[in-house]
Amino acid sequence: MPEKPDDDPFHDCELGPDAVLGTRTFHDVLFTDDTETPVNVLTGETPAHSQATVEEAKAFAASIDTDTPQIALPASVETQVETQSKPYTSAAFFHFKATGTLERHRAYHAAYDSDAFTVDFEADYASGDLTITVDRANES
Repeated sequence: MPEKPDDDPFHDCELGPDAVLGTRTFHDVLFTDDTETPVNVLTGETPAHSQATVEEAKAFAASIDTDTPQIALPASVETQVETQSKPYTSAAFFHFKATGTLERHRAYHAAYDSDAFTVDFEADYASGDLTITVDRANES
């Protein structure tokens, strides 16, 4: 155990590094061409603001000015209707909507921000799957 909490990147996390070490795939979490979009009940058509391609979503996520890589997540139908927004949004690759829990989000974030770990991810927009791999830096 580190002598100072600042030496431990997981000191504020509910989960420790063992919870995120290795490779884990999160299924059906990314925006895909099959992401649900609203349909106008009068016309049977999807509104123009909800029409988008995976390439547009990926370009949008990549355009976010941040040091943390972004992914394109599906926006809920309710959000699309209420805000007349696109069917996707961007978030950090370890966002809780992708990883399933806020605790896991915090643990992946701690690992990503720490020099003691290497964190890689693969976003498969065809399947909607996100794969995150975490290793100790001295093992990679």
